[in-house]
Amino acid sequence: MDGLILPLLLMLVVALPLVMASRKQKKAMAEQQELQNSLDEGDRVMTTSGLYATVVDASDESTIDLEIAEGVVTTWLRQAVRERINPVTDDEEDTDDAAEADVTDSATSDDSTEVAAGDTESERSGAQVAPPLEHGKK
Repeated sequence: MDGLILPLLLMLVVALPLVMASRKQKKAMAEQQELQNSLDEGDRVMTTSGLYATVVDASDESTIDLEIAEGVVTTWLRQAVRERINPVTDDEEDTDDAAEADVTDSATSDDSTEVAAGDTESERSGAQVAPPLEHGKK
C-alpha cells in the first residue's frame, strides 16, 4: 500500500495540468464559436491573418462576406474571424482630434529660430563635418 502512494501522486501531478489545460482550451473554443455565430452585418472584425474588415453578409453557415475596402467584398470562412473590433465612438474621435491639435499648435509656436539661407543641416546642428578625402591621399 505504501509503495502505491508515490506513483499515484506522480500521476496526479502530471494529469492535473493536462486536465486544466484541456478545460481552458474547450472554453476558448466555445467563446470563439459563439463569436463567429453572432456576427451581423456592419460588424467590424479582424481575421486570423490580421485583416480588418466590415461584415457585409453573414447569412451563410460556413462563409461570411467581408468588405476590406470600399466596394471590395471578399468571401471568407467564418473560422477566419479572430475577433470583433469595437468601433471608435464620436466622443473618442473628438478627444483624439483635440489632443493632436494641441500638439501641433505647441510644435509650431516653439519653432521660432531663424536660419540663414546658406546654412547646411550640419552647421545648424553644430555637428563637426570632416572634409572630403582626396583620391589617393589618406
